[in-house]
Amino acid sequence: MKIHIKNGRLIDPASGTDATQDVFIAAGKIVGIGGAPAGFTANRTLDATDLIVCPGLVDLSVRLREPGFEYMATLETEMSAAAAGGVTSLACPPDTDPPLDEPGLVEMLKFRARNLHESHVYPVGALTIGLKGTRLTEMAELTDAGCVAFSHADAPLTDNQMLLRALQYAATFDYPVWLRPQDAALARGGVAHDGQVATRLGLPAIPVTAETVALSTILLLTRETGARVHLCRLSSAEAVNMVREAKQRGLRISCDVGIHHAHLSEMDIGYFDPNCNLTPPLRSQRDRDALRGALADGTVDALCSDHTPVDDDAKQLPFGEAETGATGVELLLPLTLKWAEESKLPLVTGLARITADPARVLAVDGGRIAVGGTADVCVFDPARFWKVGPDTLKSQGKNTPFTGIELKGRVRYTLVEGQVVYEAA
Repeated sequence: MKIHIKNGRLIDPASGTDATQDVFIAAGKIVGIGGAPAGFTANRTLDATDLIVCPGLVDLSVRLREPGFEYMATLETEMSAAAAGGVTSLACPPDTDPPLDEPGLVEMLKFRARNLHESHVYPVGALTIGLKGTRLTEMAELTDAGCVAFSHADAPLTDNQMLLRALQYAATFDYPVWLRPQDAALARGGVAHDGQVATRLGLPAIPVTAETVALSTILLLTRETGARVHLCRLSSAEAVNMVREAKQRGLRISCDVGIHHAHLSEMDIGYFDPNCNLTPPLRSQRDRDALRGALADGTVDALCSDHTPVDDDAKQLPFGEAETGATGVELLLPLTLKWAEESKLPLVTGLARITADPARVLAVDGGRIAVGGTADVCVFDPARFWKVGPDTLKSQGKNTPFTGIELKGRVRYTLVEGQVVYEAA
């Protein structure tokens, strides 16, 4: 299939490009930018007038819910949701049932995803068997099966000696380790940020120290071992400051923030809205503003959707009993555009946090538009308003704090390896 995308505003954060240029695609690759290569005849032309053409989005956390949680969502529904959100590459955490701790499970997931011919799926393997924190997984075998990193997801890893051994082993082979910093004891039983809202509503709290104590341990062990560590879903101003200092000291670390935490705070819990029961919890407005500033200055490397579809029964419960998480893969683009606009940042900077920067964290060939590169492309209308609701989301999980909100920015086409996998009606 030869495709000509014409008259679009091409924004490629990897090269700093922001100009009106045509893009030419053949055999799954980008074969021309600006001008067509000799002898090129398009089978299909996509008119991108008044639209933005950018690299396909790269999302560092999308729970596909398979295997084990098909009652919440299926691979088919969530891959369709990713395509509708312009996401062409995604990493899926290992907290499935059973966890991704065996090569066979990883191979099965990749095989099923490949057969859907939609986004590229990059599994993150379990750091310990069963995510129980007692025995390390066979990281070499899992890497051969297709894992790009190793994580404990949201399962507590309370044994620091086990964490030290994991980082030592990973450092030996330069395997990336992804960790979400949270001290299990300090967070035990909590469901909301330790602030005025939790006090007023009588909700058990999770203090910021639950994040910073765990983060301090991770940073010390990272310095000790020289491991390559990615910090997942930071939520506090203090954590951002610690990461900034650690980067200045030369530690091999990167980090991300969930898109909901870049916009919402504890105040959005309102009257016990279970859609705002997230992991980590929504923190203070000061913390939220610090996250937004760190995203702007590059301290935080990437935004991710932290897509966690949950069935209605698990959300229609009292706040403290409701399943944590929110759907987000279809909201990643418009919420990133909203953050960039409110922060008065150029589009090339905002889009970098969901294209080139997470691609660098994943160490994959994506997040860029360049001649010879894979034709993973997102074409979107930056001026299109749409209302978030069950009828406008393809994900099986309709759980989002943004239900009923109008957002600006809607995907028109998503291309993966030169094939149109999503086209807006």
